[in-house]
Amino acid sequence: MASTSVRLAASAREFVKFGLVGGSGVAVNLVVFYVLKKTIDLGFGIHEADVFFNLFGTRFNVRWYHVLSTLSFVAANVWNYQLNRYWTFKHIPRKPWLKGFVPFIATGVLAFGVSLTVMTLLMNPTSPIALPSEIFDDSSGLRTKSYWAQAISTLIAMPVNFVINKFWAFRKPKAV
Repeated sequence: MASTSVRLAASAREFVKFGLVGGSGVAVNLVVFYVLKKTIDLGFGIHEADVFFNLFGTRFNVRWYHVLSTLSFVAANVWNYQLNRYWTFKHIPRKPWLKGFVPFIATGVLAFGVSLTVMTLLMNPTSPIALPSEIFDDSSGLRTKSYWAQAISTLIAMPVNFVINKFWAFRKPKAV
């Protein structure tokens, strides 16, 4: 019984560390998203909800906020991988950087799929969970719909990311 409680306590510590790293990654994600949004707004006069490209002649579009979110995701995942590798899971023998990063980013892509779906639902005015435009009217930073959608969707994807990373990307190597 003692070994079970020790394992649970160790997993709880890892989850807290992973959460702290994830929190810093959310900050990186939001800062990158903000800088990119300001760049396209001010530098090119593009709004984040403008169409980036159409999906194969359908009524569906990839919008600029999808692109900004994707670039922010990549930056935050490189940041998170480094911190998790050297702090959260430092007791796990290290693989070469790229060999460890591939499962980490693959896991991140799964969680990002969840995040991007939630973000799209929050941004789409016809969605049942759309953020209300009368509150999030883009009149100030705190009322910018895409910032809130980015933050909420990233936080929703975190538990998915932790579980898959713990059991795949940062699992202990099998004894040979």
